[in-house]
Amino acid sequence: MNEDSINLNNPLPESEGVISVGTSVILSIITCGIYGLVWQYKQMKVLNSWLNRKEYSFGKWLLLSIITCGIYGVYNEYKMARGIIEVQQQNKLLVNNVATICLIMTLIGLGIVSMAIQQSEINKFYIKQTYDN
Repeated sequence: MNEDSINLNNPLPESEGVISVGTSVILSIITCGIYGLVWQYKQMKVLNSWLNRKEYSFGKWLLLSIITCGIYGVYNEYKMARGIIEVQQQNKLLVNNVATICLIMTLIGLGIVSMAIQQSEINKFYIKQTYDN
């Protein structure tokens, strides 16, 4: 496997990667954002697996987001969207440049929309893998 390819030899099981966007949004709202933390952790785990590197750390994200009053969280949403774009490019998927929209949504206080957009794109990785097998 070359360095630029996704980790197809050891992808996450479908039950961990494909997450219902609607259900996640509703659970995040009902739990006053607590499920959003779980959802963010799962997205980071998936991206680390698909990129085949440990780039996103939930603990670091949480700590730095608290210390910087959310500024690091905004940066991280943009960075995760860029990671999604990288996976799309490496696998010749249709590239949806979601980084700018995710950044804007997070800046105006709609981080849940950013997470929903990112989850929608992440779900497409698993659809692509299913068709390729």
